Amino acid sequence: MINIKSREEIELLRESALIVSKTLGEVAKLIKPGVTTLQLDKIAEEHIRDLGAIPGFLGLYDFPNTLCMSPNAQIVHGIPNDKPLEEGDIISVDCGALKNGFFGDHAYTFQVGEVDEEIKKLLQITKESLYMGIREFKIGNRVGDVGFAIQNYTEKHGYGVVRELVGHGLGREMHEDPEMPNYGRRGRGKKFKEGMVVAIEPMINMGTHRIKQFSDGWTIKTADLKPSAHFEHDIAIVNGKPELLSTFKYVYDALGIVSNEEDEFNN
Repeated sequence: MINIKSREEIELLRESALIVSKTLGEVAKLIKPGVTTLQLDKIAEEHIRDLGAIPGFLGLYDFPNTLCMSPNAQIVHGIPNDKPLEEGDIISVDCGALKNGFFGDHAYTFQVGEVDEEIKKLLQITKESLYMGIREFKIGNRVGDVGFAIQNYTEKHGYGVVRELVGHGLGREMHEDPEMPNYGRRGRGKKFKEGMVVAIEPMINMGTHRIKQFSDGWTIKTADLKPSAHFEHDIAIVNGKPELLSTFKYVYDALGIVSNEEDEFNN
């Protein structure tokens, strides 16, 4: 069942989403060769608690940490560890926060130092596909319209779209209806309504769309061990159109990036 949110609930969701956005900004300041994902995880937990929230992932389904940190061929759900990041790595950082009974859930894939041009392109196309999907999250459209937009754009570039892992509704639960696949057919699936809130999160592989799971029961990697990228925003339908609740602004401030990519989604 899809839970429609009131304007007041959407504002509470925005508060939780922005806590995650600010936390990703803090992590962005520290990502460099030599730092470990466990160090970043500790800083993220402290920052979330300092902002009056609790980590949304810690203990959720028994996950052991605050951040899901997935480098290179890992797609999502990587567990932080003591292995230092290296020059040329990429790493998906997925973060959640719970405040006032509502979750935020938001992700960004970072470069560690200088990375290969073909990997930069993967990150760029994946992030662009996120906004293509968000544009389709509006009154009159359906779940398949979002998935089609992401799949069509990324597959044109020869990339693989992960099937087994999807975006989702967001609210008092981290994962609510509807599921939001990154593939699909136009005009298919559940119809969007005013007040819906979802997390859209393309997970795009440089090679095959096929995946494998680590023996830890969490970490998902590409079957061919080629790199994967992951970006995620929280979005509400307000006045019939998509409105961002999360933002990459704090990440961009930390990295010295100037961007107007989010302007069209701030109603």
